[in-house]
Amino acid sequence: MTTAGDIMHRGAQWIPAHETLDRAAQLMRELGVGALPISDENERLCGILTDRDIVIGCVAVGHDPARVTAGEMAQGTPRWIDASADVDTVLHEMREHRIRRLPVIEDKRLVGMISEADLARHLTDEQIADWAGSVYAPSSTTH
Repeated sequence: MTTAGDIMHRGAQWIPAHETLDRAAQLMRELGVGALPISDENERLCGILTDRDIVIGCVAVGHDPARVTAGEMAQGTPRWIDASADVDTVLHEMREHRIRRLPVIEDKRLVGMISEADLARHLTDEQIADWAGSVYAPSSTTH
């Protein structure tokens, strides 16, 4: 059985909720990623910040990314998956919530991220087509 831990990208890093968006953007550049899990003071997942969030939710509305924190951008309930979950569970979670990146947790700590690129490397063409069809489908036709 292939698990989330088998297909994830290891080495994912948190951005603490108190850090500013300019620091988050710098960390994204350093790591070569477009999303960072946001951690609370206990290093627990409290959200995910994307490069798009910074641009659309901060810069485009005239806010200063040096004054807005990652925690202020965290919205909704963050989704995650246990490292031991099988790939079908991973795909279900991503499909059900229409998400493209999924933090992987083991023993209550971040151990990796699953992105579209990870799916493309590890899944069959049929699995990818099914996932993409549901994640990218117009809202009115989703589950």
